[in-house]
Amino acid sequence: MNTTDTASAATATATAAVPAWYELALCAQTGPGFFFPEPGSSLRDAKRLCGACEGRKPCLDYALANDERFGVWGGLSEAERQALRRRP
Repeated sequence: MNTTDTASAATATATAAVPAWYELALCAQTGPGFFFPEPGSSLRDAKRLCGACEGRKPCLDYALANDERFGVWGGLSEAERQALRRRP
């Protein structure tokens, strides 16, 4: 396999791994540091952006289904998602 084929295969794999809701997501237009801040940093701005996003619900569903443990997903922090998982 030459380097062009390898690059094409990698791009196809990365594209296939992107959930459909991500194309609607406002986070796709923002750097990851915004949603994965340093410990102790405010999550307020990330949550505010999530609140205005069309992809919020499917993003949260994705995070819960895939046990995402870090960052803001669907407008919820790690602790908020963990508490949601514990509910009966």
